[in-house]
Parts: sequence; C-alpha cells; structure tokens
Amino acid sequence: MKNRDEILQLVRDIMQEMFEIEADEVTLGARLYEDLDFDSIDAVDMIVKLKETTGKALRPEDFKNARTINDVVESVYKLIDE
Repeated sequence: MKNRDEILQLVRDIMQEMFEIEADEVTLGARLYEDLDFDSIDAVDMIVKLKETTGKALRPEDFKNARTINDVVESVYKLIDE
C-alpha cells in the first residue's frame, strides 16, 4: 500500500466486509458517524483490522479526530509513510 487510492480501497473493503456498508457509500467525503452510522465500537474494530492489514501499530488517538473517510485515509497514509 503506497498511495491514498490503495488505502481508500482497503478502507472500502473493510467497511463492506465488517460493517456491510456498500462500497459506493465509502467516499472520501463520507462522514463516519452521520453518513455511515459508525460508532465508537465500530471505530475500534476498524483500527484493529487496519493494524492487522497494514502491520502498523495504529493507536486509537490517531483516529480520535477522524470524522470522514478522508481523515481515516490520511491517518493511515501518514503511518505508512513514516
């Protein structure tokens, strides 16, 4: 995973697999809580899955301010790019 498009696709796959959210709903502008009915437990589950997939230690505080799919993509991108 080298770029944001690949990370977005990974997030789409996770959202579809774990939360049964249609891939076309997972856009960069989609708001996690308002548009996708995410809650704090869903966020933790996604962090665990992203950690398994990327091999990077993702901390909940990295996502504390994430409000959109773009925020998640950017957080993962920064961790991978470190």
